[in-house]
Amino acid sequence: MPGSSNGSTKAMGVLTVGGLVVVTAYTVALGGNGWLWFGWVVLVLLTLTMVVTRDA
Repeated sequence: MPGSSNGSTKAMGVLTVGGLVVVTAYTVALGGNGWLWFGWVVLVLLTLTMVVTRDA
């Protein structure tokens, strides 16, 4: 299915940016939570992996 991988990568990118907004808002409103930031970093790494392997 051509293009489905590209769509998944875009969706993951949108989810990652949205996650950053949510984690930042939570941190500003209620204080920092290391587990939220850790989860967001893992999400970024998964997104980057999808971007790198998309062309492979």
